[in-house]
Parts: sequence; structure tokens; C-alpha cells
Amino acid sequence: MPFSGFGLHPDLLRGIKELGFTRPTPIQTDAIPPALAGKDVLAAAATGSGKTAAFLLPILHRLMPKKRGTTRALIITPTRELAAQIDEHLRDLAVHTPISGAAVFGGVGMGPQEHAFRSGVDVLVATPGRLLDHFQRPYAKLDGLEILVLDEADRMLDRGFVRDMRRIVAMLPAKRQSLLFSATMPAEIARIAAEFLKSPERVSIRPEVVTIEIVDQEVIHVDAAAKPDMLTHLLSDESLSRVIVFTRTKHGADKVKKRLAADGVSVLAIHGNKSQSNRQTAIRRFREGAIRVLVATDVAARGIDVADISHVINYDIPNI
Repeated sequence: MPFSGFGLHPDLLRGIKELGFTRPTPIQTDAIPPALAGKDVLAAAATGSGKTAAFLLPILHRLMPKKRGTTRALIITPTRELAAQIDEHLRDLAVHTPISGAAVFGGVGMGPQEHAFRSGVDVLVATPGRLLDHFQRPYAKLDGLEILVLDEADRMLDRGFVRDMRRIVAMLPAKRQSLLFSATMPAEIARIAAEFLKSPERVSIRPEVVTIEIVDQEVIHVDAAAKPDMLTHLLSDESLSRVIVFTRTKHGADKVKKRLAADGVSVLAIHGNKSQSNRQTAIRRFREGAIRVLVATDVAARGIDVADISHVINYDIPNI
């Protein structure tokens, strides 16, 4: 079925076409109809499956006839990079519509974000911590909210945001549509869904195999002390043209970046201690090919959207 089969607003279909989307992905096929119908949705779908558009398109379509000046949709996501990415995707899809959006996350000034609250942008995309910071101010009331999306719910669970999620939901209108998207569905996520969602439509898009066939995987056994030399050796191969190196800790990321830079590798690092502008600059330069290697802590894994990556190196065994 083409996107036109969902009955989406023509201005949204124009944006979809200009982005080069031809046919919906499985998660979009299954999640968009119940979301358009106003039902709560509980969806299990892997990162990269097209789930962002699966919740953005119904939101944009339902908000089209509404009056502007009231925030009616809130999307909560665990990382700054994901919030910025969703906000950018929203702008691309809504380019031919009057719908406005804003991203709310830490590491940047609160002034423009306060303006977004006061002006009543249609859609807010927020990380839990910064959203709660704003909720302490009188201007940050979302009394007109109609739609809540919890994106990457399992990652928010991993990062200890469950208490923050409960605090946020308690401050929102009880009468609303709620959508929860998660790459995995552990028991704790099922319990959270039971708290936040009402008789949800369940959607599960799971790959037939866990390992993606187009990705070759290799394990290298090496003593910890020899890791830096092994990494330098691997990068001496020019076929490793655009590489992400994941480390477990922020200190480890800085240490690896320093070593690679000393070896003449064009490299930048991103992690929670970096300012948001530095993180965005690093990802932009990596995306543009200005640097060859991006070193990141593994908690940033789901927030990096870069095409044509040749290799991913887990410098440490991932916790998750």
C-alpha cells in the first residue's frame, strides 16, 4: 500500500514524496492506521525501522485542522541526539504545513525553549531531565496536550528515567492519546505501558533473524593493554573509511580520541560531558566526511543517524 492509502493530508504526502519515501515500512503500515484513529499504540520495533515517521505522520495529520498556538503533542525520547533528529524529521515532513515544532533538551540555553512553550508550538520533542526543569516554571503547562509519545522506552528504562517518566505523565492531561515505542519489550516496559496506555493496539515488528545479513561481524580477542595498538592497526586499513568507535565511558572516549589524534587520524568524540553544540558539530562533520572516525559512548548509539558508515568498532563489550 502506498502512503496515499492512509488518507493522509495532501500537504503531508508532498513532504513524504520529496523525502524520497515510496512505500511505508512494516511498522508504518501497522502503526499508522490505529494512531490515525486516535487509539493508544504499544509498538515493538527496532531502531531504523521507520518508527519515527510511524508516529509523526499521524500526529501531523491530526493536528492539521487544529488552531495554532497550543502545544498538543509531546514526544519524549532519551537522548539529545534523538530529540534533535526527531525534530529535524518533523520539520522535513511538515515542510508544506503550518505545523511547528521545537526540541527541548539539555546542554543549550533555556531561552529559546521557554519561547517554544510560551508561543505554544504544535509539537514538543523533549528529553526527560530538561522537560522537568521547565515544568518547574509557571509557563511550562501543557493543559492542551492531546497526544503523548514515549520513544525508545527501553533505552529510557536503561538510563534510569522511569521515575522521571512517571513524574511527567502525572503532570499531563489524563484524557489523551498515548503511544509507546520500544525496540525491546521487557517486563518492566510492559508494566509501564499498562500504567500509561489505555487498551492499546499492539504492534510488533520483529526481524526474523537478530543478525543483519548485510553486516559482517568479527570478534578480536586482545589484551586490554593492547587495545590502543590494535585499534590503530585496524585503522591503517583504508577500507575503514567512515568509522564509529563505541566506548563504555566518557573518559574512555576521550582517551581513545586523544590516542587516535596523536596517530594522525581525523577524529572527534561525543559524550555527555560535551556541550550540545560540540556534539552536533562532531556529528555534522562526521556526516559530511570531514572526519574519518567518531568516538562515542554506547549510550549515544541510538542517536547517531549517519549514512554510509563502513565500520562500527565496539572498543569495549557493550553493556546493552
